Amino acid sequence: MSFLKFSLTSTLLTTLMATTAVADEVNVYSYRQPELLKPLTDAFTAQTGIDVNVAFLEKGMIERLKAEGRRSPADVILTVDISRLRGILDEDLAQPVNSEILNGNVPEQYRDPNNQWFGLSTRARIAYVSKERVKSDEFKTYEDLANPNLKGRICTRSGMHDYNIGLTSAMIYHHGYEGAKTWLEGLKSNLARKPQGNDRAQVKAIWAGECDIAIGNTYYMGAMLSDPEQKDWADSVNILFPTFEAAGTHVNISGVAMAKHAPHPDAALALMEFLTSPDAQEIYAEVNFEYPIKDGSLPSDIVAGWGSFVPDDVNLMDLAKLRPDALRLTEEVNFDG
Repeated sequence: MSFLKFSLTSTLLTTLMATTAVADEVNVYSYRQPELLKPLTDAFTAQTGIDVNVAFLEKGMIERLKAEGRRSPADVILTVDISRLRGILDEDLAQPVNSEILNGNVPEQYRDPNNQWFGLSTRARIAYVSKERVKSDEFKTYEDLANPNLKGRICTRSGMHDYNIGLTSAMIYHHGYEGAKTWLEGLKSNLARKPQGNDRAQVKAIWAGECDIAIGNTYYMGAMLSDPEQKDWADSVNILFPTFEAAGTHVNISGVAMAKHAPHPDAALALMEFLTSPDAQEIYAEVNFEYPIKDGSLPSDIVAGWGSFVPDDVNLMDLAKLRPDALRLTEEVNFDG
């Protein structure tokens, strides 16, 4: 197994720990690309002297952890999307972590009730809208996306993708299965083309005039603005923060868990607590164009420029439980067909 070793660069204030009781390395299995973690791992190593070894797994993390069993070198699991965190718990691949620091840094709706995972950052599932062709009052809620006045104007990626399954799960939570079915059928009828591509491809389609509105995650705006080849796409749209009727804007998370058979549990805990500290939260948000979890931590200037929103306050584990229903519903309406 190969790991990417990260060097030291900077120091920052983080949690105090008894270094004599902590190993000199910690192994991370990550769905997040190493370059997105490097500023954090550098800062952690500089503060603690603990080297961070990151194995980037584009897919198959659960299968790998199950195959390795007690022989797994993984201490910490970093992943995105509540469904993946729920999958790790369903397969009994994480362990409870009792930490006043983690519980104090991470709001209740963004951590597992049994302390087996903790959120690190959030991203909102929002609407990218054409600056030229969409008026600010044309829609305000996710429910409005199913209104006939938007027929032929919406683009989205596959309804089976985790991000859209999360949104459909939230619709089921707020409106029940049949209510969500009516909404999803209405959304499908408003599509300008069959679901395809990723979130950035939908913004490109707006820029190209193929549609006026796209469903996507907030952080892709930052990624597009940072890419000279995609900046024109980003400049062609505004971000709108829809809400559920009588609720807030749908969010998902990136999160962290301690592996069940972590060989370096003390170092793993130190890293987890560090990642939720105020300074680390702001580094993480800056690099990934996401929103910090810890109250009082600030997003990057770019992200702050998109405006504020009120997140839906549903516990994400409640949404994760609805994922099978959301998958079945998406197939039932043949959303991608």
